[in-house]
Amino acid sequence: MKKLKIGYTFVAAAAATVMFAVPASGKERTIPQGFYVGEVSLGGMTEEEAYQAIEEEVKRLTDRKVSLDIGGNISSVTAKSLGAAWSNEDTVEQAIGNTSSGNLVQQYMTRKDIEKDSIHIPLETQVDEAKVDSFIKEQTEGLIEEPQNATIERVDGAFRITPGVSGKVVDTAATKLALDTALMNHSGDEVAVTAVISEKDPDIMEEDLASISDVLGTFSTDFSSSGSSRSGNLSNGAAKINGHVLMPGETLSGYECMHPFTVANGYYTAAAYENGRVVDSIGGGVCQIATTLYNAALRAELEITQRQNHSMIVGYVKPSMDAAIAGTVKDIKITNNYSTPIYVEGYTANRKLVFTIYGKETRPANRSVEYVSETLSSFSAGAPTEQVDPSLAPGTRRQVQSAHRGVKSRLWKVVTVDGVETERTLLHTDTYNASKAIVLVGPPAAAPAPIPAAAPVLIPTAAPALIPAAVPVLIPAAAPALIPAAVPAPIPAADTAPALRAPPPSGASRRVALPGAGSAGHSVAAGAEDDQAVGVCRIPGVSGSNLSPGHQAARILPNSGAGGQAAGAVHGGDNRGGRQGAACRAVSGGGV
Repeated sequence: MKKLKIGYTFVAAAAATVMFAVPASGKERTIPQGFYVGEVSLGGMTEEEAYQAIEEEVKRLTDRKVSLDIGGNISSVTAKSLGAAWSNEDTVEQAIGNTSSGNLVQQYMTRKDIEKDSIHIPLETQVDEAKVDSFIKEQTEGLIEEPQNATIERVDGAFRITPGVSGKVVDTAATKLALDTALMNHSGDEVAVTAVISEKDPDIMEEDLASISDVLGTFSTDFSSSGSSRSGNLSNGAAKINGHVLMPGETLSGYECMHPFTVANGYYTAAAYENGRVVDSIGGGVCQIATTLYNAALRAELEITQRQNHSMIVGYVKPSMDAAIAGTVKDIKITNNYSTPIYVEGYTANRKLVFTIYGKETRPANRSVEYVSETLSSFSAGAPTEQVDPSLAPGTRRQVQSAHRGVKSRLWKVVTVDGVETERTLLHTDTYNASKAIVLVGPPAAAPAPIPAAAPVLIPTAAPALIPAAVPVLIPAAAPALIPAAVPAPIPAADTAPALRAPPPSGASRRVALPGAGSAGHSVAAGAEDDQAVGVCRIPGVSGSNLSPGHQAARILPNSGAGGQAAGAVHGGDNRGGRQGAACRAVSGGGV
């Protein structure tokens, strides 16, 4: 806030001691004659009356009309709207307060001094400079001609320069000074100020740009493996940097040139690094732009104001030759440290990203610069990380992120003169994190349902209970008579053809464990129809028997309601075979 003094010329120091007249007859003390604040005489007033008079004067000053003439265009505003306000209230209050100090003799002497030489304390006000600036800018906008800088562009491999144009501008500083002076020296009800207008040359002249002719440094990177989205981001971002002119001392920020990274600003969704992983991000790939620009600036030997490496190694440059962009945290900034302007060219062509720095070459022709990447250590990322993806078929594997080895590296600047190394400077040392490959796998295949054992299902454990206790009664008494005891050979076809088959070939018998038997060693003659049998019956109480072809076991035929119609086998002249056949009929009578 700038203080302005408003009022007439004042002759006495503000610090002079002020004294009220000595009260008489109990009257309230008053300010001596000859005491002024601004244009207001406070002589004979009480303290309360004095402050009221000062506030009325402040209001009159702040309500004044202020007119600004800008090339014949007049705009008006009140001083109060420019922030005018009383600013030295403390000084006035202290002077009035000092009137009560000192003894009667001192007060009398002070009174006589004031009557002889008046005291004038300036009434100071202040304005808000921001409001004054805004007022001047608003009133001058569109009424003046801004100068036009000379421009340069590269067309068909050659530079084309457009000359600059001088303009007329309001000298803001001079206009503010005129306004301040008018407010301080004019006590009338209106203050008139004429804006100071002057010619201004462009900041960039044609002759400045004419010095841009030489290649100071160039660099390219390949993006042939990139998809259409990432390729589009490279082309879009490079175009936003292309054509920038840096005057001596000026700085270019890659982030400021290319942001915001939005679809509306021409960017697409593509792969990018984030927290040590590869993710899809709008603007993915712009770090390759930062890297390519960084290397071109190195070869031009521009000042690198800011540069940070990636969190993981990249494939388009060697370690420590990269530059990343991540908001304002990671950025590439280059500064023109030449005494002449430089021109930054950036474009994509034939699946390559190219940046070239043009200017006026002043370096010796026999001097050359090289940048050497040195790997200090390298370590593997380890086994891939597997993530189950329910959308994949069981047993399917799909890699979605490659592994990145960890690297520690550094970059050297090597200068040679006539082929002899004269300088080797360490620029920076970087560490790149290792990152495991990520593989998506399908869910595990469902386990097949267990196949239950056939035997327990086909032959209930309670089967022996199904055999009536009276089974022996069911066996006809004449059954032994049907098969002569002396016949050791197979039962004649005439007697057994309806129920029995010929014995199987030698060695073709099949042993079947018979549930409930005293021994697991019972055998049944094997044949073409053995696969059709649904169960084998055994007689309780008969254990350890081997039913050979000569002693045929009873067999239940499938889908037979009379499954027990098998013939009993002859066994040593007894009738166990008949009893077994009868028992099988009783068990299988309903069909299984």
